Amino acid sequence: MSDTSTSGVKSTLPGILGHIDNLLAKAESLILALGVLLMALNTMANVISRFLLGESLHFSEEVNRILIVMITFAGIGYAARHGRHIRMSAIYDALPLPVRRIMMIIIALITGAVMFMLCYWSIGYVQSNFRSGRVLPTLGYPIWFIYIWVPIGLAVTGIQYWLTAIKNMTSSDEVYLSTAVTDGYDEEEELLEDLKEELQQPEPDSDQKD
Repeated sequence: MSDTSTSGVKSTLPGILGHIDNLLAKAESLILALGVLLMALNTMANVISRFLLGESLHFSEEVNRILIVMITFAGIGYAARHGRHIRMSAIYDALPLPVRRIMMIIIALITGAVMFMLCYWSIGYVQSNFRSGRVLPTLGYPIWFIYIWVPIGLAVTGIQYWLTAIKNMTSSDEVYLSTAVTDGYDEEEELLEDLKEELQQPEPDSDQKD
């Protein structure tokens, strides 16, 4: 089952929850945009340096390493917000809407809890790197700085899934994959209706004579 269009996604949660959700959305979009842009610039600069100076930029690999971690764990929250995570929905699709809503609430609550559990474990990993005092060989930045994005991304994703559960609890007309994206076949149904109309149109009789 596919979701409806996610262009211009804005939270439909009421009150302060909606404001928090929209702030998180802006932060995720900013981090992803800056991360991808910086990675592209860094990679291009490294290629130019290799051709013009005959050697790569020594810090390029470490910068990309930092950006990959940042983009990855900011991206999981972004994907959750847009309902883009992979789902196995063969049985789910065959159920009536009230049952699907209950299942979505359970799925969102459990997934959010798993994200927070992973966040807790990742904080321990960051703390162990902090205590070790290890640094990046070229940049000299501490290793824990790279992985600080892991608990942040997991926490934001957990929050997003719990907000999705709240949205489904307070909604009675739709099932929500996220706080703004509904679950449905809207686009597919429109295409099927258009195809049916085209097939039902009578074809002109080419054998008619003047």
